[in-house]
Amino acid sequence: MRIFRSYTARIIIVNILVYIAFSITASFIGEIKLLDLFALQPYKIIHGENLWTIFTSIFMHANLFHLFVNMFSLFFLGKRLFNYTIIKTGGLEDIIGKKRFLIFYLASGIFASILFSVLSGYFGYGYFGENIFGSSKIIGVGASGAIFGLLGLLAIIMPKKKVFLIAGPLIALIIEAILSSFLSPAINGVLSLIISIYIIFSIFAMFNPKLSAFSIPLALSFWALPIVAIIPLILIDLIPGINLPIGNMAHLGGLIAGLVYGFYLKKRYPNKTNMIAQIFSK
Repeated sequence: MRIFRSYTARIIIVNILVYIAFSITASFIGEIKLLDLFALQPYKIIHGENLWTIFTSIFMHANLFHLFVNMFSLFFLGKRLFNYTIIKTGGLEDIIGKKRFLIFYLASGIFASILFSVLSGYFGYGYFGENIFGSSKIIGVGASGAIFGLLGLLAIIMPKKKVFLIAGPLIALIIEAILSSFLSPAINGVLSLIISIYIIFSIFAMFNPKLSAFSIPLALSFWALPIVAIIPLILIDLIPGINLPIGNMAHLGGLIAGLVYGFYLKKRYPNKTNMIAQIFSK
């Protein structure tokens, strides 16, 4: 099948298989043991322990909802970002090539893991340290660091390309974080389910003009998207009583990797990158 020729699709399949394998194995030996072996833990990394988790954590996800959001974002950026003919769509993988895309994706994820571990491991202490960099004992999993690498690269090679930031899910997560400290565990469980359903609905609503308003879409140029997706969340995390389940430092690490690679491509291939910027300026 044609879809399996896409490296984006292969990455998504690997993530899904890892999640299934983790869920099955966890039921036999326990989730904590598996997380200790494969999830990123900054205080262990800075002490030279479990260094392989810098890589394995990129393919792990906390739950099915976490997996869905990350894989949907990856699919959109990798293969469905723009229409370049009437019947064909493409994404970053089609612009920079399959192998380059795969290597860059993995490199971004690894760098995101390293930066997150260093900043959290050395500075994640005290109120401000934990809220800005994350606790040194926090467990980190997910592909979002690598995905922010894709965003950073796109912000350089097609900065004026208009995309939508779906603000609704971010607002919903903030509301959940605020209310969770005041509600009982049972009510928190119900609230979390409602928020998850809304976020999934809001993602698909973007494909229906009649329902898209429920997603609270904000039109942004690619150069602004990573900034809006990181800085406000860091500031919100500084508010007492709020602890968003978002790895801002991993996102920052991926973003830096994307920006650096984007500038490299612009210098190495000025004509091609300028042409891409002009084509996707709207």
